[in-house]
Parts: sequence; C-alpha cells; structure tokens
Amino acid sequence: MKKILLTAIALLAAICVFAQDASSTASTVVRRKVSERNARSSAPGVTQRMQSHIDNSLSSSDDSELQWMRVMYRSLDLTKDANGALYYPDEVVEGQDNLFRIIMKRMADGQLSAYEYLDGRERFTDEYKVKMRDILDRFYILHKDAKGSTEKNPKFSIDESDIPASEVLSYYIIERWEFDRRSNRVSTRVEAVCPVLHRAGDFGAEAVKYPMFWVRYDDLRPWIASQYIFTDDDNNLARHSYDDYFRLGLYDGDIYKTRNLKNKSLMQLHPDPDDLARARDSIQNRLDSYEKKLWVPSLDELAARREAADKAAAIAAGTEDGSEGISADSGDSGRSSARVSRSKRGVKSAASKSKPAKVKKPKAVKSRSTATRSVRNNRKRN
Repeated sequence: MKKILLTAIALLAAICVFAQDASSTASTVVRRKVSERNARSSAPGVTQRMQSHIDNSLSSSDDSELQWMRVMYRSLDLTKDANGALYYPDEVVEGQDNLFRIIMKRMADGQLSAYEYLDGRERFTDEYKVKMRDILDRFYILHKDAKGSTEKNPKFSIDESDIPASEVLSYYIIERWEFDRRSNRVSTRVEAVCPVLHRAGDFGAEAVKYPMFWVRYDDLRPWIASQYIFTDDDNNLARHSYDDYFRLGLYDGDIYKTRNLKNKSLMQLHPDPDDLARARDSIQNRLDSYEKKLWVPSLDELAARREAADKAAAIAAGTEDGSEGISADSGDSGRSSARVSRSKRGVKSAASKSKPAKVKKPKAVKSRSTATRSVRNNRKRN
C-alpha cells in the first residue's frame, strides 16, 4: 500500500513539474512574440502604410500574370510646373525635404541602395551596386563618417548645405506600361529613378548633365509614402504624397528611349527634330489607345460615334458650299466691277472727243517807248 502511495505521489510531482515547464516555455514564447512585435512597430521610418506599399509592390512585380508590357524611359524637366513638386523646397523648410534630399539621407544612413547608371540596359543586381563613398567622391560632395560607421556597414554625415539639391534639375525614370490578366486593366508604374546633376563649367558654358545613379522605386517607396506635398499652386493643401505623385502619373516627362532590340535611343533612331517629335507623339498615342482597342464598343458608343461622324461630315459639306458661294459672289462682283470700269472709260473717251479744239491767238507785239523818245530828241536837235 505504501508503495502505491509513493508511486502516485511521484507521478503527481512529475506532472506538476512538466506543467510548470510547459507554461514557462509558453510564456517565454509569448513574451518573445510580443517583444518582436513591439520592436517592429517601434522601428524608425517604417509604418503600417509603408509595409502595405511594400507588400503591394512585391505582389505587382510578378510578370507571370502580365499579357503585355512596354518599358519607357522619360526625362522629367523640373523647370516645368507639373514637375516642380520634385524640386521645391530646394532648402529644408519646416522639416519638408524634396525628393533628392530624401534619397541622399537614406543612402547616407545605409538604408537605401544605389545602382550604376549604364547608358543602355540597366541591371539592378548586387554586382552593379554602387558604394556611397564612391558617389560622394565622384560628385565632390563634402562628407564625414557618422557614428556607428564600420567597413561592412558604412554611414556618412552630410550637412544640409553640402547636399547639391539645387543642381538636380531633372530626373530620368523607367516607366512600365502593363496589361494584367487578373484585372484586365492597363496600369502604369515607375520602376526606377535617376537624379541628373546639372553643372556649368568654370567659364560660364552651358550646364552639362551628369546622371548620378539608379534607385529602385520599390526600395524608395517606404521613405516617400509618408512625405506629403502640394502639386498645384491653386491649392496649397498637401493632399498627395510623393508615392501618389508617381503612381497617379502627375508628372510631365518626354520619352527619350524605349526598350528595343537595337538598344538605341529615339535621338539615334530619329536624328531630325521634327521626326523625333512625331515619333514621341506616335508612341504616346499608341500607349493611350492600347486599352481602348482591347474592348468591343457597345451599341451606345457606336451610335455616338456615328452621330459625331455625321455631324463632322455635315459641317465639312457646309463649309465647302459656303466657300463655293463666296467664290461665285466674288466672281460676279469682279465681273460687275469690270463692266463699271469699262463704262467709265467709254464716257471719259466720248467727253474728250466732244470738246472743241482750242485756237491759239497771236501774241501782240509790244512797242518800245524808249525808241520813240530817242527819235523825237534827234528831230529837235536837228
């Protein structure tokens, strides 16, 4: 009996010890999860909205669901009103940074990677990553090592006045036009951004463009999604972020290259300026009308098109008739004016014929009084 009691007590003690161990491990796991969650939420610069943008970018970067795609290279001139939101403020005002300052600060902290600018096919791989120190030395940007900087993870400190934000007057962007089979819609998204430095020579020559580096837009998006700007002078309320600005296509850029087999720019394919302008317009029209050509128009749309065509034909016919009437009237008026001029000429000629000829009278010979006086004087003397 005693043996049975002892074994039962031992079993109960073992069960209690096992339960305590399990509860302690579970509590430690829960504590670790909570601590990791708090650490993620307290991470500087990353919010839930940014994380959602990153997830959307990762899901949209899959090309397996795409039916059609075209890659465009555009040049954004920051002197245009539509692109002024990327340049201003050129200096920090109330914590507001422009796009180039955001890029440089994130790269100096080691939070953003840059890739080599290749005049051709861009490659966003580790092989073509550019070191931040090389960029700063190449473009003569003053800097110093920041606290916590190491050889494997270098960090730099750059003064606000040393960032050449006022010299970045344009950007190159890689733009993708995609047709997704899941949504059956054509969408546009920016793949990469390249700031272009404009620096003049020592003798006042024209500024030379220096493309600095490429930055993947998906890597840059978490840092610009929370930076709100106003894009219109008529409304000074900051309603859009930099991410909204690019995703909604609020910028105004000229196409300078399309991805092609020859890997040539439009300037190389069309040296003449007029041909270049026509090529750009043709490419843009094809991009805008691609989605319209995918769908069969409805009966209402067909009726509206017919009405518009009939109205245009009627207007064209009316202008032609009016021009013919005007020309006929002008012909009649010309003939009548010719007749009037001829009749006037006839009247003038008849009047000239009816006038009598003038008879010239002989001129009277004047006598000279001096001669007679001289004769009388001579007679008296005799």
